[in-house]
Amino acid sequence: MKKAICFLLGISVLLPLFAVRASAAAPGVSAVSAVVIEAETGTVLFQKNMNEQRAMASTTKIMTAILTIEAGDLDREFTVDSFAIMVEGTSMGLREGDRVSRRDLLYGIMLPSGNDAANAAAVSVAGSIPAFVEKMNAKAKALGLANTHFVTPSGLDAAGHYTTAYDLAMLTAYAMKNELFREVVSCRSKRVEFGNPPYSRTLYNSNKMLSRYDGAIGVKTGFTDNARRCLVSAAERNGTTLIAVTLSASDDWNDHTKMLDYGFSRVSAYPLETGCSAKVSVAGTGNYVGVYADEAVLSLTQAQRQKLERRVLLPRIVYGSVTKGQKLGSIEFYLDGKNVKSVPLLADADVAGETGELNLWQRIQKFVLKVAG
Repeated sequence: MKKAICFLLGISVLLPLFAVRASAAAPGVSAVSAVVIEAETGTVLFQKNMNEQRAMASTTKIMTAILTIEAGDLDREFTVDSFAIMVEGTSMGLREGDRVSRRDLLYGIMLPSGNDAANAAAVSVAGSIPAFVEKMNAKAKALGLANTHFVTPSGLDAAGHYTTAYDLAMLTAYAMKNELFREVVSCRSKRVEFGNPPYSRTLYNSNKMLSRYDGAIGVKTGFTDNARRCLVSAAERNGTTLIAVTLSASDDWNDHTKMLDYGFSRVSAYPLETGCSAKVSVAGTGNYVGVYADEAVLSLTQAQRQKLERRVLLPRIVYGSVTKGQKLGSIEFYLDGKNVKSVPLLADADVAGETGELNLWQRIQKFVLKVAG
């Protein structure tokens, strides 16, 4: 009897260890290509064929949406291009002669995945679909997406239209830095106005992760006969944001649940050392001003915490008056030589600067500091 009790107690002690090991195991996924990254550092936490070029269906619209946002002039109403909206597939319901704003088109692009909305936005921003596609590819190049090429704003199948799971994750990490983009992709539904004359109606998001996964905040579904099921998702927990991508997946909702769970088991928000005792001389006054930085965190793996490098960038002298809270420098954090976080160093007091004319060298230094700040 005593042996049986000891055995059971031993099992009860070991079960949590088995559970931890099971939860930390890399997930098996149905997708042909997949990746999970930490959004701020770009750290790859899980991958499967992440650099394989594949069709990406309507996840293309992540690029279309962010370019539309960056074009600005979001609330001006215009009449949609009648040719652009004559497109197959999913739709927000645009008709010839409809008036709409770019802002409402964003919801039409990202929630019901309207191909008509994507084309209408493209013509509005660039004057034509081919001109907009040029902008898409220029942006991809600027972001360093070396294995991505766009042919359509909507993501409909076309020769030469491709990306990789990794490139798509990095594009999404860039887009998610934009407040409006984050707002749009996190909406489960949205009231918008368009028509001739415009009237109000509700658009619904096709992304089931928003209701299926705790902490989900976006971002885009996709499907074509060639690309099959594609999905980009993002989730936040305890200060950490992850982005997951699957291309050609038969079970994408479950793939993403497993991938995100695995990602969160590997990385967590780490408080950064932002204290700085340095002081900066205020030219011509004989006075010094101290600096401070706000608290900051960075999501890291356990191994990365040991490799994180901290560098303080601060001038020895500043010219002119200093205002409390003015940026004077920064603390930079590096991983493997890559700058992954910048925390501003701010003046901790007001200090009146010297009076009189600044000489040429002082003016140059002041201008450089202003530009750098």
